[in-house]
Amino acid sequence: MSIDHELEDWQEKEHRIRATEHEAQANLATVLQLCATGKLRCSEKTRRPSAATVAAITEALDGGDFYEHEAIAAFAWPLLLQAGGLATLASGRLTLTPRGRTALAKPAHESIAALWQRWQKNTLLDEFSRIEEIKGQRAANVLTAARPRRELVGQALTTRTAGQWITVDDLFARMRRAGQDPVITRSERALWKLYLEDPQYGSLGYDGHHDWSLLQGRYTLAVLFEYAAVLGLIDIDYIPPAGARTDYQHNWGGDYLDQLSRYDGLLAIRLNPLGAYATDQAATYTPSSKPQPATPAGRITVLPNHDIAALDGLAPGDALLLDAFADKASGHVWSLTPRSLLRAVDAGRDLTELRRYLESASRHPLPQTVTTLLDDAARRLGQVRDTGPVHLIECADGAIAALLAGDRRLRTLVTRLGERHFAVPADRLAAFRKAALAQGYPLDRSDDHRTPGPIAQVAARTRASGDGREPTRTR
Repeated sequence: MSIDHELEDWQEKEHRIRATEHEAQANLATVLQLCATGKLRCSEKTRRPSAATVAAITEALDGGDFYEHEAIAAFAWPLLLQAGGLATLASGRLTLTPRGRTALAKPAHESIAALWQRWQKNTLLDEFSRIEEIKGQRAANVLTAARPRRELVGQALTTRTAGQWITVDDLFARMRRAGQDPVITRSERALWKLYLEDPQYGSLGYDGHHDWSLLQGRYTLAVLFEYAAVLGLIDIDYIPPAGARTDYQHNWGGDYLDQLSRYDGLLAIRLNPLGAYATDQAATYTPSSKPQPATPAGRITVLPNHDIAALDGLAPGDALLLDAFADKASGHVWSLTPRSLLRAVDAGRDLTELRRYLESASRHPLPQTVTTLLDDAARRLGQVRDTGPVHLIECADGAIAALLAGDRRLRTLVTRLGERHFAVPADRLAAFRKAALAQGYPLDRSDDHRTPGPIAQVAARTRASGDGREPTRTR
């Protein structure tokens, strides 16, 4: 059998039609839960996910990524969360924003529609940079701005009728006829800086070496496959990318490449009900029917002893939620305790999120013992609060402190601490300074007149004695 026939047989065997609508909503919940645990890391410079983050997301995705050895969905989700304002990067780690915590309790289709709208306006990533085989992209003044290109691809989706398949090549033709041309380079001259193998002989600037499908088409595939499909807006018909498209092989060095991009295997797309809602073609979201598994999963049994049993298995996002609020007792059992609930709250989790999940997923009404446990944990919230940074103001003696405390302008700005001290919130310091000055006491901000504490006094005496040793601290 020839190599071409072997490739065709392999692609036929690996041919897939994938409905993404429901899995994307499950994956959003999963990735938000992963983010809430602090397990997702991205580069501070590029904002792209680390290899460990890609691996963690791949393992948790409903149905896995589109290809076994190509990160598409696992790469896209951290960027989508950042662009959508659901997560922010702090010291290399993704953390949920208030909007992200709200999304945990919102219907997933609403958050996905917002993510798609925000992705079209983002400056976080140029999807064309994901087509690594086309080199020279980083040269100055080569690529056009990504946002106008991305919006043209989005416009092409808005013209599709939900439920109808279209091949990507037919989509390319319709985009060209409609003037939806996501031009990649700034000028004809800039084209000469792009190449596959050799910047001189392999430049894409030569006639016939930069066809629409090679540049605009590959960019369109990247947006559709890595973002529209990952968000569940389009169902896709696809095969492995190797050998799927041959439009680049006549370019210098192209005959050595199995594929030009990881998106080459995308054959056809179909706008689904979630896509119609996200692109404003439908005012409301009416989900398509979801195939039911032979053994229903996702239902839990909440026991009076505070145990939660999920013998039929759970979606990854639901398991992560229980991991956050409960202690894992065994493979399918979690145990709620006062300590586990308060630990989750201290980490920034919302008890309402857990209660809503338990009520919706439980086979039976929640036992009274469990609702009492949740109510008791909720009552403890707000009993001890962090009110923000304050300045500690010290007066020379109690008489001055009493004088300032009696001033009607200062009374509302400070909290009296003992005989000589005040606590002033950081945002009220300027007003305190002004009112104290009016009383004839300018606020001294130098360290020269501060009286050292007992330990500092001992240290000063030790240094004066010349032995250079630190004083011994006693309990």
